[in-house]
Amino acid sequence: MATEAPPPPRNGTETDTGPVQPTTEQFIEVQESEEFGELRRTYRSFAFPLTIAFIAWYLLYVLLSNYAGDFMGTKVFGNVNVALVLGLGQFATTFLIAWLYSRHAANRLDPKADAIKHRMEADA
Repeated sequence: MATEAPPPPRNGTETDTGPVQPTTEQFIEVQESEEFGELRRTYRSFAFPLTIAFIAWYLLYVLLSNYAGDFMGTKVFGNVNVALVLGLGQFATTFLIAWLYSRHAANRLDPKADAIKHRMEADA
């Protein structure tokens, strides 16, 4: 399958379609910088705890479904039981976490990442 796209630019060379690309050494220098380390810590301090909490919440739901059938079958109202409420809660928490991450990324991660990106583009 052939494409009309030009080959990717080499590091440190000017292209007709855009600015000079940073070199491998520049990428390594940024990766080892304190600023990049802070960006990674900011991401990890949000993502890891929420991931662990969600996995624990999901496993609790699965374990209750397997081993606490009487509890999960308890009617909450009408034909709605605890299992259905907790199952819908899984969807709700998924969307909640996605929304929280979106806000976190926009407020804390994106500005730091943009600053690093602009600095790399300026130095290239």
